[in-house]
Amino acid sequence: MNSVQNSFVKLFISKPRNFKNDVLSGMTVALALIPEAVAFAFVAGVHPKVGLYAAFMMGLITAIVGGRPGMISGATGAVAVIFAPLVFKVKDIALAQGMSIGEASTMSLQYLFAAVILMGLIQVAFGLFKLGKFIRLVPHPVMLGFVNGLAIIIFKAQFGQFTVNGKLLDTVPLLVMGALILLTMGISIFLPKLTKAVPATLVGILVTSFLGAFINSKYPGMVRTVLDFVQDQNASVTTLKVGLPPFMIPSLPLEWESFTMILPYAFLAAAVGLIESLMTLTLVDELTNTRGKSNLESIGQGLANIVNGFFGGMGGCAMIGQSMINIRGGGRGRTSGIAAAILLLAFVLFLAPLIEMIPLAALVGVMFMVVIGTFEWSSLRLFKKIPASDFMVIVLVSVVTVIFDLAIAVFVGIIVSALVFAWEHGKNIDADKTSEKGKTRYDLKGPLFFASVASFKELFDFENDGEHVFIDFKESRIWDHSGIEALQNITERYAKENKKLHLLNLGPDCQQLLGKAQNIVELSIKEDAHWHVADDQLD
Repeated sequence: MNSVQNSFVKLFISKPRNFKNDVLSGMTVALALIPEAVAFAFVAGVHPKVGLYAAFMMGLITAIVGGRPGMISGATGAVAVIFAPLVFKVKDIALAQGMSIGEASTMSLQYLFAAVILMGLIQVAFGLFKLGKFIRLVPHPVMLGFVNGLAIIIFKAQFGQFTVNGKLLDTVPLLVMGALILLTMGISIFLPKLTKAVPATLVGILVTSFLGAFINSKYPGMVRTVLDFVQDQNASVTTLKVGLPPFMIPSLPLEWESFTMILPYAFLAAAVGLIESLMTLTLVDELTNTRGKSNLESIGQGLANIVNGFFGGMGGCAMIGQSMINIRGGGRGRTSGIAAAILLLAFVLFLAPLIEMIPLAALVGVMFMVVIGTFEWSSLRLFKKIPASDFMVIVLVSVVTVIFDLAIAVFVGIIVSALVFAWEHGKNIDADKTSEKGKTRYDLKGPLFFASVASFKELFDFENDGEHVFIDFKESRIWDHSGIEALQNITERYAKENKKLHLLNLGPDCQQLLGKAQNIVELSIKEDAHWHVADDQLD
C-alpha cells in the first residue's frame, strides 16, 4: 500500500529559500519567457511587443499580490488561442467597412484589450466570492493526467524550432542544433552534482550562447537564434527592442453589440486561465510542500489581466513550464517572480541585441529538461496497482489535453471521475431486514441518491412485508431529488398493498430536504428510533 501511495506523491524538491536563488532563477525564467511570449503573440495575431508586455505585467503583478510565491505567470498559448478568433473577426469586420489594414489592426487591438480587462474582472469576482476552493474537486488522477498531458504538449511544441517555414533544417545545422541541445541538458543534469551555487539551466544557456556565437562567427547562420525565430514568424519584425508599456483606455463603441462580442471570449479566457493557474498552483504546492491561496491567486490573476488591458498586453495566466524552471532552479519566494518580470523588461529595453543572439537550442534544451521534470513517470507504474477506473482517467486526461486543451481535459476528467464514483457507491446500498408481529424493519446501509435508486427499490418485498414497514436511516442518508422520488415510489407501492411506510433516524439535513419536498411526497417520519416504541407512533 505504501508503494502505491508513494507513487502518487510528487517528488519534493528541497531548495534553500534566499534572495540569490530567487534572482538567479528569475533570470533563467526571463530568458525562457521571451521566445514563448513572442510565439504566443503571433498566435493571437498581434505584434510581439504585445506578448512581451503581457509576460512582464502578468509576471510582476501576480508575483506581488498572487497567492502562490514561486509560481510564474505570463502570456500563454491557452489564452492566445481563445483571443485569436476575436482579433481576426474584428479585423475582417473593419476591412469589410473599408478600413485600411493598419486601421483594422488598431481596431482589433482595442477589442482585444477590452476583452482582457473583462477577463480580469471576471477572475477578480471569482476570487472575491471565494470560488477557488472548488479546485479541491479535482481528483488526483486528473491532476496526474493534466501534468502528463502538459509535459507532452511542451515536448511537441519544441519541434517547431527544428523547422524553417515548415521545412526541416538542413543536415549540418540540424546536427549542430542537436549537439547544443544535448550540451544544455548535460550541463543542467551534471552541474548540480558539482555545485548548486547557480542555477544549472542558466549556466547551460550562457555556455551554449557563447558557443553558438562563436560558431556563427565562423559559419554565419549555422546556429538559429531567437531573432531568427522571430523573423520566421514575421519578417517585418527586425528587433525585440521595445519601450515601456504605455497607458491607454481601450477605444471601442460603447454599444451593447460591442459588449456581447467580447463577453464570450472574455469568459472563456477567464475560465481557462483560472483552471490552468489553479492546477499549476496545486502542482507547485506539491513540489514545495507548502500551500498557496487559490482565492488570492484568482484575484492576482484578475488584477494582472486588468492592468494588461490598460497597458497594451494580451493577457495570460500561470505557466507550468516556467514555474517548473523556477522551482527547480531554487526560486521559492515572490522575489523570483518579480525578478523574472523586471529582468524580462530590462532585457528587451536595453539588452535586446544580446537576447536576440541566444541559440534556440539552449532554450529547447531547457524546455526538454522541464518536460523530463514535469512528466509524472511514477504514474506509468500504477497500472494494476490502483483501480482501473483511476488509471483510465489518468490516460484519458493526458490524451484530451494533447488533442484539445487543458480546460476541456480537466472537465472531462472530473466528470468521468464523478460518474465512476457515483456508479461504485450506487452499488453499495443494502439493508438488514427483520420482521415481527405485522411489522417489517429495514436497516438501510449506504447513500440513497440517483445512482443507487434502482438497487434501493429492489430491497423491498411489497407483497410479503408487514402492515407497517420501517426504514432506519441511521447508517444512510438521502442526497438528492432522485432519492426523494424513490421514497415516494415505494410509499405508493406499499399503499397499494394497504401498508404504511415509516422512516427512522433521519438526520437534520435529510429531514430538511424532505421538508422542502412536502408538496411532492407524503411520508411518515418517526423521531424515535426504538423499535418497540414505534407502535405508539403509528398513524
